[in-house]
Amino acid sequence: MATKAKQGDNKTRRSFSVFLIFGLCCFFYLLGAWQRSGFGKGDTIAHEITKNADCSVVSNLNIETHHGVGVKNSNDLRSETKVVPPCDDRFIDYTPCHDDNEKLHCLIPAPKGYVTPFPWPQSRDYVPFANAAYQNLTVEKAENWIQFEGNVFRFPDRVKQFPHGVAAYIDQIASVVPIGNGVVRTALDTGCGAASLGAYLFKKNVITMSFSPKDSHEPQIRFALERGVPAFIGDLDTIKLPFPSRSFDMAHCSQCSIPWTQNDGKYMIEIDRVLRPGGYWVLSGPPINWKAKYKTWQHSKEELEDEQKKIEEIAKLLCWEKKHEKGDMMIWRKRVNTDYCRERESRVTICQPSSADDIWYKEMEACVTPYPKKSNRDEVACGELKPFPQRLNDVPPKISSGSIHGISSESFEDDNKLWVKHVNAYKRVNKIIGTGRYRNIMDMNAGLGSFAAALESPKSWVMNVMPTIADKDTLGVVYERGLIGMYHDWCEAFSTYPRTYDLIHANGLFSLYKDKCSYEDILLEMDRILRPEGTVIIRDHEIELIKVKKIVSGMRWNTKMVDHEDGPLLPEKILFVVKQYWVAAGENSSPSSI
Repeated sequence: MATKAKQGDNKTRRSFSVFLIFGLCCFFYLLGAWQRSGFGKGDTIAHEITKNADCSVVSNLNIETHHGVGVKNSNDLRSETKVVPPCDDRFIDYTPCHDDNEKLHCLIPAPKGYVTPFPWPQSRDYVPFANAAYQNLTVEKAENWIQFEGNVFRFPDRVKQFPHGVAAYIDQIASVVPIGNGVVRTALDTGCGAASLGAYLFKKNVITMSFSPKDSHEPQIRFALERGVPAFIGDLDTIKLPFPSRSFDMAHCSQCSIPWTQNDGKYMIEIDRVLRPGGYWVLSGPPINWKAKYKTWQHSKEELEDEQKKIEEIAKLLCWEKKHEKGDMMIWRKRVNTDYCRERESRVTICQPSSADDIWYKEMEACVTPYPKKSNRDEVACGELKPFPQRLNDVPPKISSGSIHGISSESFEDDNKLWVKHVNAYKRVNKIIGTGRYRNIMDMNAGLGSFAAALESPKSWVMNVMPTIADKDTLGVVYERGLIGMYHDWCEAFSTYPRTYDLIHANGLFSLYKDKCSYEDILLEMDRILRPEGTVIIRDHEIELIKVKKIVSGMRWNTKMVDHEDGPLLPEKILFVVKQYWVAAGENSSPSSI
């Protein structure tokens, strides 16, 4: 009887301790909330006591009852961790959807000798050879766009596309297009090569989305991302580009080999769709300046003359104004509204307004995207934007006009403040965020782009991804802020090579996809595109994070789960991850930790 009584006392004491600590955590959480409201004092004291109090007992309570809902089968959370094996070395550059449709349930290895890319801006000009060891890229084959020096690739300023240098080429564009004053902020480079234009436009505070088809012999998109320049694998083919209508301030093509006049001009019509009213299209190389260059380009004068004539006819139908023709370059400007385009109404088919952003896996159309309505002749259709960086935090026209249901100017500003707070909390855990160590950043569920806005810096850029199943399509808002991004369904692979991002952020992503596709598939794709010793930040409901943590514990990821910055009682938690360094053929080194 005495033994039973003692056991009962111990049990009572343990229960009392649990509730005492729970009560203290609640008290100091409320005290902190009171202080943040502006009425309380002593925030430092409350913060220090809360920080030092052991509130982990809350997270260690039985998961079946914690926060009441969310677990369908608790055995799923307790089952043995599955160790994900490494893939065979031949899959080092595995790119699903472009190589084959098979999903690999293994970890893509890095090549032997892989190293962290150079910091920006050094990475603009140099890429470690081991990271992209394509030995067949001789100077002759690559047409001088890349040079091999010692243990690095070097990207020269003067290449076939830009014989007088990229900087001089940009200066020629800037003589017509307002580059450098923030008016032109977002650019699209089609058939971009190694994205040298985008690399140098950063100096002008222009962020460029570059794309080019996958090429196993000259993987130029890999080099673009290794250089620290936004890019993805893509092509102008039959499917619409993964961007909202009226996204870019400028579009560009230099010797990009796109047959602009084929298929009833659909490729130019697609450029018109993604170009903002008042935006610019820059075309250089064939067929422009055909009279002087037809021999160099090895085409007949008649063929090139006819091609240029058709391009100019389509541009006129699209209501683009020719602003510049000199040497190998022509520049057009899209009219700011439909008042300048009355005569085209009877000559082209206008698309239904509802199809403007209905683009995911939709074929290009032979109809022109209509201008949004405006109130007077001089008004820019879809709203005039302030120069960057003012437009980053200014209320975007899509929100101020009420175009997005449920999002007001006030909620936009609140979202901005919230993400500044979240990012500051991230930096307290991972102190190298914002230092330049993470150049290529992805936000897998971008919302209004406020995470990217809070991180905005010349040291990094963010690919803002809008899931195609998101409740609200706000990618147009992201572009109006002077940021870039694209649509994507995370049940599929992303159009990029392995090891192309330094930091991946996922807010609410797993709650969004929990009934759509396998968490393991999403996490393996994240691992594929994450660089060794890169980091992942996942913010989600605790129930979903526990499922995620169980999977990634077998993926060579080091993890640390922390409470919401407003206290341990909130069900939203944050999982910090560092991918371990390991390479093909079993060569390993000590893992990084948070």
